[in-house]
Amino acid sequence: MGTTSQAYLESSRVKETKALIAELCRHFYNLGWVSGTGGSITVKVHDDSVPKPEQLVVMSPSGVQKERMMEEDMYVLSPSGSVLYEPLAKPWPYKPPKCSDCGPLFMKAYEMRCRYPQSWDGILSCNNARSFRKRISGMNITHMEMIKGIQGHGYYDELVVPIIENTAHERELTDSLAEAIKAYPKTTAVLVRNHGIYIWGDSWISAKTQAECYHYLFDAAIKLHQLGLDWSTPSHGPIQIPNGVPGNHHYTKDSAKRCIVLDIEGTTTPISFVSDVLFPYARDSVGKHLELTYDTAETQDDIKLLGAQVQEDLENGVVGAVPIPSNGEKQEIIAALVANVEAMIKADRKITSLKQLQGHIWRTGFQRKELEGVVFDDVPAALEKWHALGVKVYIYSSGSRLAQRLLFGNTNYGDLRKYLSGFFDTTVGNKKETKSYIEITESLGVDNPSEILFVTDIYQEATAAKAAGLQVIISVRPGNGPLPENHGFRIIKSFLEI
Repeated sequence: MGTTSQAYLESSRVKETKALIAELCRHFYNLGWVSGTGGSITVKVHDDSVPKPEQLVVMSPSGVQKERMMEEDMYVLSPSGSVLYEPLAKPWPYKPPKCSDCGPLFMKAYEMRCRYPQSWDGILSCNNARSFRKRISGMNITHMEMIKGIQGHGYYDELVVPIIENTAHERELTDSLAEAIKAYPKTTAVLVRNHGIYIWGDSWISAKTQAECYHYLFDAAIKLHQLGLDWSTPSHGPIQIPNGVPGNHHYTKDSAKRCIVLDIEGTTTPISFVSDVLFPYARDSVGKHLELTYDTAETQDDIKLLGAQVQEDLENGVVGAVPIPSNGEKQEIIAALVANVEAMIKADRKITSLKQLQGHIWRTGFQRKELEGVVFDDVPAALEKWHALGVKVYIYSSGSRLAQRLLFGNTNYGDLRKYLSGFFDTTVGNKKETKSYIEITESLGVDNPSEILFVTDIYQEATAAKAAGLQVIISVRPGNGPLPENHGFRIIKSFLEI
């Protein structure tokens, strides 16, 4: 039956969704999130027989005591936002029914998020969320366990939540919300200054979980700030004022937004360490690693990723690509994988499938103390200096994020990860493509790409970053390759020159 028919509107799926929203509103009221009739929730009616874009939307009403709502108080809307069902009016002192003032924002979020691979089925507006008074475009926090509860983020990542300005009427926030979602494509929340927060997820469970995680993170950030500690840096050390002296105060915009993004090979670390130590270790260990871990979910994922890359290489006639038998014996598959990995390493391929497997192999090497990361002598002092000045430092390398953390966590100068705010790898894009640096800019939440300094030894990477608007310096280290004449970039031989 059609989703707009009376029979469907009275179906168990619609009724269950209405009851769910009423239950969630009572729960959030008890948490103090939706008091004073504030806040609203919308959830799509989940029905596998109906395509996601055609699923109906159930939305809570406006101006209603959230803890007393019943399922018959809910509105049902079409995917385009037209009202298909509205509740009956109740006698005084109840107000006439009115759909949520958040309705236009909810529908805009549904519309924009459905352009992405996932479909977003649950959206929450909390009017009583903590509001940050920093005059910046985003709230940044890193190295908190609860960040893992935010979709697409891990403990080491920097979570950026965009902030938009409040208006007298919620519907007037629609354009600002749309701009924030466009500017921060990975975000699942938008803060509204002096108002609250909008949160969404790919199911009501995801939206609820993320709301709880965001609340924890915001509360932790406020408490850290009250203690004079910086929630936006990995160590959560004392807040730094512009001259570098610790103190309990608010950041200025400039001090909060300076970022440095560093390449590894030929920039922080000698090329020889990568080519003469890490690559041979991975090449010599790949067969043993696959043999010992073959049946684990992690290695099966590595094999699946490598298989897809090899198939693409065979179709494109890439030299060294060897077919992997789809139904072969374990030893046959491993032998084919080893041959392909050796060819990829020899060609210095910058591909995610290879880098992911190498990271897992190197992890074993670092755990067994068979490997130790190497950085140039000036790197630790520079990282410490930038950290003291409140400058956030990130790594962008073709090596996997796991491999990056392993290297900086086990260096010849000890664990340097406390000075690093996050890690980027080729999952954001190829390092020689401008769009990769645009993606990094959006992830860091800066107002202007020029607030980011990128340091690399590769001319093509420098050119791509410059095209994205970043400041760029080329690192000249022993063993690095030659640069083109008249390349036009500033060069340094030590980080201490920055």
